[in-house]
This record gives sequence, structure tokens and C-alpha cells, in this order.
Amino acid sequence: MPNLLAITGSPSVHSRTAVVVDQVLRRLSHSGYETAHLAVRELPAADLLSARRGEPEIRRAVEAVAEADGLIVATPIYKASYTGLLKAFLDLLPQDGLAGKTVLPIATGGSLAHVLTIDYALRPVLSALGARHVTAGRFVLDSAVERGDGPDRLRPEAELDLYQAVDEFADALRIAPAGALTTAH
Repeated sequence: MPNLLAITGSPSVHSRTAVVVDQVLRRLSHSGYETAHLAVRELPAADLLSARRGEPEIRRAVEAVAEADGLIVATPIYKASYTGLLKAFLDLLPQDGLAGKTVLPIATGGSLAHVLTIDYALRPVLSALGARHVTAGRFVLDSAVERGDGPDRLRPEAELDLYQAVDEFADALRIAPAGALTTAH
């Protein structure tokens, strides 16, 4: 089975984006995939912002991207775009840093007014980095993440919609193995 890496670009410790990604990784793990989660906010800020690719934690993060067969790239939407934190990390990748990879983009936000951010802001960057296939992403409203006394979770209707995207991503991973040279988007 392919190994998958989720990259989250939220600066928040209590991120709704992380709740969504945890759901995605749980579903993929139950399907037999090896999964890992890279929260960009946990990388050393000075090294990230200074593009110090040779520093150990930055180097390991970039290597994790290179070794993954598929990626889940998730971000909250701030000011009609993905976070600067995610952009800083993506800028560290080589120009072909996503070559041969299948990518599932996910965004969270407070308003449906930002739903097209995946297609108009995030997808072009992922494609420019050489992703073999960027699957149909998902936008999850912040209000779909329920917070309470127990663990945070997604409302059932949001979970079903998210799982449809996850299943399409898994299908895309099975159709064309990692490393394929096609560039269909």
C-alpha cells in the first residue's frame, strides 16, 4: 500500500483543519494505508521563514514529502487564500517536489464565499510543483466541526461528503501508481 502524508498549514493549536485531517487519516488507515501528519506550525519558524533547507527538521519534512506516494494538503482559508505558513513550506520544495504524486486538497473556512479557493489558489501551486494528479478537493465549513466536552468531530453530513473525496483520492492512488509520468490534472 502507498504511504500517505498529510500536510496541514494551520497556525492554530486547536485547528479545525487538523480535526478534518484526523478524520481523513483515520479513514485511510482503516483502508490499510500507512499515514503520517506533518503540522507545518511545528517546524522551527526561523528555519522555515529563512528557507534553511539544510536544517534537520526542515530537511526531514521535505524528505517526508519526497518519500510519500500521496499527499493530503490541508489549510484554513484566511483572507481568501491558503495560509502563509503553508506557502512558506511549499516554497521549500524543489520545483518538481510533487512529481508523480496524487494530492487531495482540503480547505476549511467560515464562509462558503471561499469555496473556490481550492481551485483558484491552492490547485495551481500544487500543479506547478508537478503533482501527477490533484483530485477534487473539499471545502469544510468551520461550523461543520463540532466542539464540546468530548473529542472534536465532524457533523455527519460533512463527514459523508469528506469521505467521498477521500474515497476518490484512494481510487486515484490505486489507478496510477506513484512515480507515474502522466501529468493529467
